[in-house]
Amino acid sequence: MIRFHGYFRSSSSYRCRIAFNLKAVPYDFVSVHLTKDGGQHKSAGYRALNPQGLVPTLEVGDLVLTQSPAILEWMDETYPEPRLLPTDPAERAAVRAFCAVIACEIHPLQNLRVLQYLGAEYDQDQSGKDAWCQRWIGDGLATCEALLAKRPATRFAFGDQPGMAEVYLVPQMFSALRFKVDTSAMPRLNAIFAACEALPEFAAAHPSKQPDAE
Repeated sequence: MIRFHGYFRSSSSYRCRIAFNLKAVPYDFVSVHLTKDGGQHKSAGYRALNPQGLVPTLEVGDLVLTQSPAILEWMDETYPEPRLLPTDPAERAAVRAFCAVIACEIHPLQNLRVLQYLGAEYDQDQSGKDAWCQRWIGDGLATCEALLAKRPATRFAFGDQPGMAEVYLVPQMFSALRFKVDTSAMPRLNAIFAACEALPEFAAAHPSKQPDAE
């Protein structure tokens, strides 16, 4: 049985929930609240499991996986249907590049620990944090829009079925809404986001539907 340690508002946890749902893989959820008790991810017990003290963490027997890209690719290889990554090497690389814009260039800059640091060390209030997120989320999503503009129009980013690109994109679009990012110049991303939100697998993964939601 899979034990999945996550947090309802964590983008990387959200990615994994979508993948679990798309593949109909059951799991036991363990909440690791990032603000209660001074941050439950900072506890000695959780750090023994995940030395980075981040979410998510996945346990399957003696196997412990951290970092959502590793978890997602393990899931796609272990539960291959439906596939999240294309079989064609060039298309697979294109999907990975799209996902890396989100995972490497956007998400780290809007991470909770970065926003807490901005408040503690640079005296930024919520409006300052929002402006920071608007800059970096907006820039990254504009890049994603430009990447898709070079491709034929399809219902989803890389075809007519959702895959790894949507697993990364939907949580990032949720963050864009949360931080009031202007996405009006991103019609492809908005259309994909709307198509995903209409699917039960994505709807069930939404932060508001999680047992630890506030």
